[in-house]
Amino acid sequence: MIVVSVVGSKRSGKTTAIEILTRELSKRGYRVGAVKHIPEPDFTIDTEGKDTWRFAKSGAKTIATISSDEIVVIEKTKTTKHTLETVLQRFKESDVVFVEGFKDVLAKNMDIHKIVIVDSAQEAQEAVKSYQNIMVFLGSYSTDNLELGIPHVNILRNPENVVDLIEKIIVKKS
Repeated sequence: MIVVSVVGSKRSGKTTAIEILTRELSKRGYRVGAVKHIPEPDFTIDTEGKDTWRFAKSGAKTIATISSDEIVVIEKTKTTKHTLETVLQRFKESDVVFVEGFKDVLAKNMDIHKIVIVDSAQEAQEAVKSYQNIMVFLGSYSTDNLELGIPHVNILRNPENVVDLIEKIIVKKS
């Protein structure tokens, strides 16, 4: 499994990039996973009043819901006890896992490939200082004139170019 961190400012297009890349990699037969870090305090995916919420309120620490097409497991736990590595252990069947968020934790981690979405020369230059192992820049600003040695791809027009980069890493790691 390879892990690719997608970083950028709020509303820069991180989720859209992950959607496009997931679709393209899936078409090529890869198993793709995704992790979304939500830093807002007290956020819950559970809905007040629903059965799963009621189970948790009564003391259940792990709640699973099963429908015809999915299984959802909600774990009520202090997330400070978990690292990204413990979360990634759940993705053993994936070829590629995209991570949105955790940018401060992953910035200098050379084992994690970065896709950085930028909207200006300043953002690109700051990214080169902040992140190691940047594989590609995406976003509205083309970094080609900055001569950073990192390609820029228009993900909306040429998603296959980014998928080709990811595929090279998968093949190299195999």
